[in-house]
Amino acid sequence: MTEERSLLEGHHSVLTPEYVEFDFVLAGLFSRFLAWFIDTLLTVAIAMALLIAMSLAMFAFPGFASAMGFVVWFLIDWGYAILLESIWSGQTIGKRAMGLRVLQESGVRIGFLHALLRNLARPIDRLPFLYAVGGTAALFSQSQQRLGDMLAGTIVVRDRRLKIPASIGRPEGETTLLEDPLFRSRIAKLSAEEEALIFSAALRREELAMEARLSLFAALSQRLQDDADVFKPAHLSDEKLVLLCAAGLAKRNAERTALSPGRKQRGRNLLQK
Repeated sequence: MTEERSLLEGHHSVLTPEYVEFDFVLAGLFSRFLAWFIDTLLTVAIAMALLIAMSLAMFAFPGFASAMGFVVWFLIDWGYAILLESIWSGQTIGKRAMGLRVLQESGVRIGFLHALLRNLARPIDRLPFLYAVGGTAALFSQSQQRLGDMLAGTIVVRDRRLKIPASIGRPEGETTLLEDPLFRSRIAKLSAEEEALIFSAALRREELAMEARLSLFAALSQRLQDDADVFKPAHLSDEKLVLLCAAGLAKRNAERTALSPGRKQRGRNLLQK
């Protein structure tokens, strides 16, 4: 069953410098087409609304309004995906609706330059119609990349959440650091990629050889101390610090999940008043 599924779904594997392997499920062409269709409907609707408003505002200057209309359409058509993918961690409204996300080939989030490059190549990918060139390139690409993705070094994946067992949130031994507000505030600022890396290391540590395990947690511990300014007590091992970070993140995520039903109920109560 696993072998059959692997033939139907594309996969992209990334081995991090910390010896943790991430396996991403690549988005299929059909789901990417639906995401593009949703985004196209939105951009057309936004453009039409703005063009109508401009036409009414510049009724006495039809020539100028027509010229500005081309500028508005150009900005929306090109800027929509570039802006949203840059500030929304690789997603547009259509991609979020379909559960897709754009990442770098290394598995980390894209930046403005990646979003710019992959979208600047859209005129070629669209040829001759309905992304025929881009779709054909994706079919023959190992990582299902259209020309824009090849240019920017990006991939489109299914946005899957890592399932965290309850045991991660209950580490053995001393856990006093979890009660430190400063510690909790520091790990709360970790990026989604860093969070995934910590959880993956915590889940797979028993699978690693001792040398790789020590190297992995030493690198992660140093990264937490240098980049996130997480304090490491002298008596804690590198692995213990990372496991406590994983426990803190798991507890925070559980609290967020627990709050959601309450928020929905409060919303219902307000509607009933």
